[in-house]
Amino acid sequence: MTTNPTLEILLNRKSVRAYEDRPIPEDVKQQIIHAAMRAPTAGNMMLYSIIEVTDPLIKEKLAESCDHQPFIARAPLVLLFLADWQRWYDYFELSGVEELCRRRGEPMHTPQEADLLLACCDALIVAQTAVIAAESLGIGSCYIGDIMERYEFHCDLFHLPRYVFPICLLCFGYPTQQQKERRPTERFAQEFIHFKNQYKRLGPDEFAHMFAHMEEHMRRDPSLPAPYENIGQMMYLRKFAADFSIEMRRSVRAALSRWLEG
Repeated sequence: MTTNPTLEILLNRKSVRAYEDRPIPEDVKQQIIHAAMRAPTAGNMMLYSIIEVTDPLIKEKLAESCDHQPFIARAPLVLLFLADWQRWYDYFELSGVEELCRRRGEPMHTPQEADLLLACCDALIVAQTAVIAAESLGIGSCYIGDIMERYEFHCDLFHLPRYVFPICLLCFGYPTQQQKERRPTERFAQEFIHFKNQYKRLGPDEFAHMFAHMEEHMRRDPSLPAPYENIGQMMYLRKFAADFSIEMRRSVRAALSRWLEG
């Protein structure tokens, strides 16, 4: 397959959780953030904000609140990506939109579910752009989806207003030699993910083929306890029905309730 430096970065990227004990220079940080802000954005509205977490005490709190992951506190660069409608809504109010709507005889709309999803898309696109920019500079990264849990705690920690939602946290750092040498994790075969013109639901034989490698690995792994008879049961109990997933659903429900109140 023909490749180029950009494709090499994309094909070899992996999550990195162990970093060399050296800081990321300020000019390199700025390169990452500047590149990220060139990411595609809905209507050029840039429905996101980025918080760089530099306070060691806050990083320690995140290491606990985000499913007890100590490496977060040791990461040289931690960026929080926020779905953000607050900035535009504040500007709408400042611009006299409420009076404009009154003159037009219509209510002033507030951000709703679709607006939140659109802002989440914006924030995630900019986050992934930051990831690729960092990779091009020799800097590894790891997504922390657990930032969506404990919504109330994280809102207080970062003083997040009503129309701001913490969609993902990213840790960055120069990978250790062991991390550099570690092979990227395997992905599902393209035939099970890439369809043409319409969605395709998979049948038993296709699922068996799709998960064959993982099933073989599970059978060889003595650390996996007996309750798991197959990958489906393992993923359900360890991921979908795990305590952190239950908390994430509660947390997102609380965020939606606050977003839509009134």
